[in-house]
Amino acid sequence: MSMVEAGLVAQVRRLKPVQLRLLAELDHAGALGVAAARIGVAQPAASRLLAEMEALLGLPLHERHGRGLQLTAVGRALARRAARIEIELADAARELAEAATGRAGVVRVGAVTGPALSLVLPSLTALQRELPEFRAEVTVGTSVTLCDQLREGRLDFALARLSPGETQLEARMIAGEPLSLVVRRGHPLLVRPIVSVDDLLAYDWVMGDDETLLTQTVVARLAELGMGLPRRRISTSSFLFTLALLNQTDAIAPLATPVVDSFAGNPSVPFVSLPIDLGLAVAPFSLVTRAGAQMTPSAQRLIDAMLA
Repeated sequence: MSMVEAGLVAQVRRLKPVQLRLLAELDHAGALGVAAARIGVAQPAASRLLAEMEALLGLPLHERHGRGLQLTAVGRALARRAARIEIELADAARELAEAATGRAGVVRVGAVTGPALSLVLPSLTALQRELPEFRAEVTVGTSVTLCDQLREGRLDFALARLSPGETQLEARMIAGEPLSLVVRRGHPLLVRPIVSVDDLLAYDWVMGDDETLLTQTVVARLAELGMGLPRRRISTSSFLFTLALLNQTDAIAPLATPVVDSFAGNPSVPFVSLPIDLGLAVAPFSLVTRAGAQMTPSAQRLIDAMLA
């Protein structure tokens, strides 16, 4: 370690927790007044804290930008570390509470729709039979949304897909996710002895916009098969809205096969998959965590249950 590095290490260790919190919030909010309010100090006090940090480190952490300010490269680097410290302290408090009370804490898990039904739901119900006090907050959303919440410390882990070049999160691949074509019971295609590709393209398809992974996957696979593009008069990424459309129209929806399997065989469910396999499958999903993060015992227990 050089003399400069050793000096910076010593100075960083002298920073106060409130200063680190301010810098983390400033990076997130982009405005000193908002950051100050979030940590419960007045704006003049926040200005002094920021000036004291810069004087202590001997480095500029912010610069004026119009009528506001923005962090320098050094400031952003320290802010990311500060945010990580805040998350780790919050996780430490939760783990200490579990150890002190002997009770499982609340696990905050995120998942895209398929794994939410095929992995999270059965694992949670099994754990709660064994440990009635086991609690969880489950967020179902897109991979982008879940990864954002994970970076911010609002989730313990997620079953999602990681974007290339990600540095703050790490992933352990779990499984691929095949797709089935779903329609309402009583759909005209269900009475045909054989469903052809041309038959499929005669109906509306319900998918998200062109940027969603599912839509891109379906369009690419249809192109491989030499098929035209399906008609999409309504686009949505909402699972509930998709089911509503299926129920009231003759539309076709590509849905994760684990989702379809979760209600297959139940005659009260008004949806079934079409008897045709186009080889549709989205990219594998992964167990995504913050890089180097230590799970709380309850979060690790749920992870172990899912991986088992």
